[in-house]
Amino acid sequence: MLYSQMSKEQLIAEQQDLQAAYQAFQQKKLCLDMSRGKPGADQLDLSNEILNAVAAPNYKTENGTDARNYGGLDGIDEMKRLFSEIFGMPAEDIIIGENSSLHMMFDAIAQAVSRGLGGERPWATLEHVKFLCPAPGYDRHFGVTEYFGIENITVPMTETGPDMDIVEELVKDPMVKGIWCVPKYSNPDGITYSDETVRRMAALQPAAKDFRIMWDNAYIVHHLYGKDEPLLCLYTECKKRGTEDMVLMFASTSKITHPGSGVAAMAASNKNIALIKKRMSYQTIGPDKVNQLRHARMFKNLADVQAHMEKHAKLMRPKFETVLTALDSRLAPRGIGRWHRPNGGYFISYYAPHGCAKRIVQLCKDAGLTLTPAGATYPYGKDPDDSNIRIAPTYPPVSELQTAMELFCIAARLAAIEKLLS
Repeated sequence: MLYSQMSKEQLIAEQQDLQAAYQAFQQKKLCLDMSRGKPGADQLDLSNEILNAVAAPNYKTENGTDARNYGGLDGIDEMKRLFSEIFGMPAEDIIIGENSSLHMMFDAIAQAVSRGLGGERPWATLEHVKFLCPAPGYDRHFGVTEYFGIENITVPMTETGPDMDIVEELVKDPMVKGIWCVPKYSNPDGITYSDETVRRMAALQPAAKDFRIMWDNAYIVHHLYGKDEPLLCLYTECKKRGTEDMVLMFASTSKITHPGSGVAAMAASNKNIALIKKRMSYQTIGPDKVNQLRHARMFKNLADVQAHMEKHAKLMRPKFETVLTALDSRLAPRGIGRWHRPNGGYFISYYAPHGCAKRIVQLCKDAGLTLTPAGATYPYGKDPDDSNIRIAPTYPPVSELQTAMELFCIAARLAAIEKLLS
């Protein structure tokens, strides 16, 4: 029976049964973690061969560069070609960085703040600089702009991406300087932007000449069921309209190989690449080319990456299905919340009844299950509905995940009953 159809007496009886089950979990002294989207150890093992891909005397790139030495400011040619296939952009418009795409994004914002973009004034000299944040979204994105004192403006996510009617209106403000985007299998909803959304993004006419679309392709090859959800290339659409300087694209191998020692990349227009390389000439004498060479020898092309990612998907699918089965069997019959069924990415987005998310997370924590804090998927950690919870299924083994989801569903049901009785 749906909780909304139960009498007060029935709800109280249900609550008592759930409290007994919850107390039994507390007595188990569990220590379970579903707080971040980390690959499991079995996924990391898939890439162990990369650790031996470069050994003396085979440490030279295809053009004879000694990967151990200085130089190669924007990366080795082999990795540029690989990311050219991933981005769908010319290799000359790509910079290969160190292990973290987030670091490259942070650096781009830091440059805008301290030195300005495209000849415009540094953002640090302006008042009330703003950035658009489709939410629920990626907390680390929001944290970057918050760190620099930029005001984060929430834009609601829809089933096709950010609400573009709102975006198009907000960019009329010259103090709105950019937007964060995870366009494929978005964090946390698993939404892929529609063709219309990508085209409207490319057609934006912001009042700020230094407006930037921060296009984070974090999950561009992370399919769960062998079926790719197509995503239009934003850069191609921008080129058609002469707006290519507006977009900065990012990706990495962090969840393809080993997150701590992956390879990140940025793609942008010729003009933006030239400016970024000039800045980099003051920052570094060159990236870790040995690590880049390791990756280039493991993945000759995009087809190699896709075959490797299918191995990841085989390990991840049972974990996602464990979560969805629990939600479908334990919460759906009670009418408690809603959730997405993603075809890729790293998360399942659960929407509790309004006002229940923080309570669910706290109940789980008190019984030994750590989740992403409620509200983390919104700017400043403030979910206006106190509803969204990001579930990260990938790190625990299935056996632990089953236990964690049993506890999660008990917590969700308790929180829903408390809300109804109040």
